[in-house]
Amino acid sequence: MMNMALAERLKYKRSFAKKLALIAPLFFALYGAVVRLYLPDDSLLPWDALLAMIFNWWPVLFVPIGVSLLSALAENRERKAGRCRSLRSSDISLPKLWLARIIVLGYYQLLSSLVLAAAAVAAGLIAAGGDVPLLEIVEASLLIWLVSLGLIPIHLFAAARFGAFAGLALGAAAMFAGVLAAPEDWWIAVPWSWPTRLMAPLIGVHPNGVPLPAGDPLLDASVIPIGIAASLLLLAVTSALTALWFARSEVR
Repeated sequence: MMNMALAERLKYKRSFAKKLALIAPLFFALYGAVVRLYLPDDSLLPWDALLAMIFNWWPVLFVPIGVSLLSALAENRERKAGRCRSLRSSDISLPKLWLARIIVLGYYQLLSSLVLAAAAVAAGLIAAGGDVPLLEIVEASLLIWLVSLGLIPIHLFAAARFGAFAGLALGAAAMFAGVLAAPEDWWIAVPWSWPTRLMAPLIGVHPNGVPLPAGDPLLDASVIPIGIAASLLLLAVTSALTALWFARSEVR
């Protein structure tokens, strides 16, 4: 399995997908630089306001669109390489190959999250004042990564089964569904809402981007372990089901 994952990772060495995963978070460092240009010389942006913006935009916009785009690019590369012909002539485990692709996309999501943390720090050093809330930044970045892992098999399956355009359409629809569901009692039923919902108690921001007042029900931190457990369960179930589908579809 590890050798398959390493082989899959080599396919991304000079790919646009890799560049996208690493460059997208740098948008926030650029944002910090732009904001600083428009702030008076003696003014600085509060860290809580900056983090509320970063960790609201990232799970709302970049996670669903980014995961669907990475999945679509991965599938497009496999189709151009003549995936079906090569796999039928090779003595390899198709379910393991599919799981290796999920692992590699999860790896690039992790790299993207680490770059996001660095970009958030850079943006704050440019435009914010006071001590850097490094622990909060790292926790938020890794939590978003962890609770979005279960989305990878879903988007990878959508791109492989219905095509890249359908996969991207799912990402766009998921973006709106996640925002709508995140503040509701039934948020757990919509996996795309999980990263956004869990940022409410950690960062103190409403899914609509507005800071939460003290005592708001969305500040209840008990949703964090629930979201983590749900994400890991979703990852296990969707990985198994989509790997089984992939094996059967390629054998036909």
